[in-house]
Amino acid sequence: MAIYLGPAGSGGGTERGFAAVKEAGLDALEIEFTYSVWMKPAQAKEIAEANKKLGLKLSIHAPYYINLNSRDKGKIEGSKKRILKCCEMGHLLGVKYVVFHPGFYLGMEPEQAYKNIKKQIQELQSEIKKNRWKVVLAPETTGKRTQFGSLEELKRLKRETGCSICIDFAHLKARVQGKITYDEIAEQLKGLGFIHAHFSGIEYTLKGEKRHLMTSTNEIKELLSALKKHKISCTIINESPNPIGDSLKTKKILKKLR
Repeated sequence: MAIYLGPAGSGGGTERGFAAVKEAGLDALEIEFTYSVWMKPAQAKEIAEANKKLGLKLSIHAPYYINLNSRDKGKIEGSKKRILKCCEMGHLLGVKYVVFHPGFYLGMEPEQAYKNIKKQIQELQSEIKKNRWKVVLAPETTGKRTQFGSLEELKRLKRETGCSICIDFAHLKARVQGKITYDEIAEQLKGLGFIHAHFSGIEYTLKGEKRHLMTSTNEIKELLSALKKHKISCTIINESPNPIGDSLKTKKILKKLR
């Protein structure tokens, strides 16, 4: 098994920021387009060229303003445009995974929401194939029960559409108010192949996720032990308020466990 570690964001959207992540001893980096696709094609190509030497495993987090289950067709089309813009930029960057929150139930039955989102993902995949972009869609497990994105729903999407998925361990914990262990989650990941994942501490209420927190040593040990037990290979992107620091802390703990 292999575990690669890195932060959400580099602290600087330039080649210098990417180099700093590598120099810190980390393996991966998720580029944050969470509020807009701020990077230009020329810069993406420069970073891709620089990353040939760095060898970081790159991914993208698409904008938060996405709902593939909206009752408004205009909002669905806008969501798809944002995702496709990330896919285009990801192709130039040499990114593999394009991560996004798929949508909200909006009072619909979960099965209807599933069918709606599945249809949109299939249409997105057709566009990706048509443009020959070498990226993979990775809808993410979500931290609120009002949001589409349970582990079961995403595993089914992966089976039925061939997309990938992003497992956010903190979100899954928040979704059920901590009534699940990392061991139980890791056991459900067996047979899915390589996993792209997010991790951090998390504050939650009865409604689910509230905010990301620093990642505690105990939480890191629990997760890494579960991944090791079930032989899950993955990239773990840390989303805490100090993602580089927490990724380095995770790396130290991983070395001890090995």
